[in-house]
Amino acid sequence: MSLVMNDLNIRIGTVNGTGSQSSNQIIIKSLFRMGIPVSGKNLFPSNIYGLPTWFHIRVNEQGFTSFSENLNIVIAMNKDSIAKDIEMLDDGGLFIYNADLKFDTVLLNEKHINFGIPFKELVTPISSSIKLRKLLTNMIYVGALAQIIKIDREVLGEVVGEFFKSKQSVVDINLAAINAGYDYAAENFKEDFSYQVRKSDRLNNKILIDGNTAGAIGSVFGGCSFASWYPITPSSSIMESFEDYANQYRVDKNGKKNFAVLQAEDELSSIGMVIGAGWTGARAMTATSGPGMSLMSEFVGLSYFSEVPAVIWNIQRVGPSTGLPTRTQQGDLRISHTMGHGDGKHPVLIPKDPTECFDFAGKAFDIAEQMQSFVCVLSDLDIGMNQWISNEFAYPKESLKRGKVLNEEDLEKVASFKRYEDVDGDSVPYRTLPGTHSDKAAYFTRGTGHNLDSSYTEDNLVYEKLMDRLAKKEIEVKKFLPKPLLEHKGDNAKIGLIAYGSTHQAMNELIAKLKHDGLEVDYLRVRALPLTDDVNEFVSKYDKVFVIDQNRDGQMTEFVQTTYPMMASKVSAVKSYDGLPVRAYDLHKKIKTSL
Repeated sequence: MSLVMNDLNIRIGTVNGTGSQSSNQIIIKSLFRMGIPVSGKNLFPSNIYGLPTWFHIRVNEQGFTSFSENLNIVIAMNKDSIAKDIEMLDDGGLFIYNADLKFDTVLLNEKHINFGIPFKELVTPISSSIKLRKLLTNMIYVGALAQIIKIDREVLGEVVGEFFKSKQSVVDINLAAINAGYDYAAENFKEDFSYQVRKSDRLNNKILIDGNTAGAIGSVFGGCSFASWYPITPSSSIMESFEDYANQYRVDKNGKKNFAVLQAEDELSSIGMVIGAGWTGARAMTATSGPGMSLMSEFVGLSYFSEVPAVIWNIQRVGPSTGLPTRTQQGDLRISHTMGHGDGKHPVLIPKDPTECFDFAGKAFDIAEQMQSFVCVLSDLDIGMNQWISNEFAYPKESLKRGKVLNEEDLEKVASFKRYEDVDGDSVPYRTLPGTHSDKAAYFTRGTGHNLDSSYTEDNLVYEKLMDRLAKKEIEVKKFLPKPLLEHKGDNAKIGLIAYGSTHQAMNELIAKLKHDGLEVDYLRVRALPLTDDVNEFVSKYDKVFVIDQNRDGQMTEFVQTTYPMMASKVSAVKSYDGLPVRAYDLHKKIKTSL
């Protein structure tokens, strides 16, 4: 038997609401603890209970993380999806199924290694509680899989101990279920199965974390002191995590909290509170998804026109309308960059993974205060809710950039203060904060037409000058944005690739596939909107440029074409909008077809 080490793909099919997530996370964390590059994607329905759910695990020594077109192991725990589960499995793959399920066994075929496990028989001696047995059943497949692919049993035990650290009795009963599955597989699985894992040293100084948690930690480090939100999948956990970490790290020695977190009655209230807090000088944020962005649009217009700092985390899901709440997409570029009626464009930061979620959290507040503007951090469900291998986070070395804020001493040095006067010629006026002890400090904040000293006016020329200054701000903000990165340079490449956000995870594998076909490419990753001239310079070098867009309309492609119309004819979209994370093999087929 020829062994394939640390390169396999596993699909686990269960019923939503039966506790399989804990079991799947234990598998992922055990493989990670063994030093093996691993990724996990949870595909779950938006209803609370009963529908099929799947968890995909990819182990790959090269660090490829997007779904593979090959499946080596399928674990089938749901009779309603078992036919589809079997169909997905490669020839020669291992099909582990619940032998207690009443399904048509004619579905089983000789192309696969079929291994039935009597879960009910194994779990019954472990607990007398029927409810608890349902949860422990999932741990049995953890043990069986561990024995077959050789997950280190000691590491597995350590992970379980940390996962259920609240009570030793909980640890013990879960380990009992895992051991039951492990022992059953050891005694009854007699096949030669070539896919196994072993310890590696690839992951030194790495962590395993989801993007929402990373963004929450970055926001604490970035000085956020106010957060208001209304729950919506898939953004809720970033606010929950922010509150958890703020309770640990933003409390003084006397137990006084140096922050506030409020759950608002709706999305409109949450962004309204953020703008109010930003006006007072707090670093304030909210988090939502596409439907919430639609509701927040009017208040974002207020932030833009009255020039009050505000930060929104948009953890994208599939739209329009309610869409597919538990599937991923990058369809909110357009609304995030242009939301609000009338003219206006906003800075948008686009992280690729949890590391950049952490980094961009503090950067978003810096930009919002330096430019006195709304800033959107545009993540998605795949980054936000799934576990990613990430670099350890570095504590920020630079101080917070608060922008143009005049205090009492500053005001004494000026003849007068006009809130909306462009004193320095950089399009950004000075502001004061409530409570500043100076007769010069006060001004009236309004979302209607205003002149330099913030007095109400409908004068057409004054309005036009104000809008021209705001347009200049949209250009000036580029100097603060994360620059695009040239992630790959091919040999004499005549084809360029542009991607952004979570689509980056498929790019290295896509580039390897194209190189195998004899196609050399260069790859630029866009990290922010508005686009900078780096993108124009990149596009100009190639005969053809493909933009990887995880949305139907090719929204980033449109931005590239409209920003640089002279280059539009050579730019085209490669689209993926089925609600699944982008796959290298799918993009490869589409590019080959286009060429």
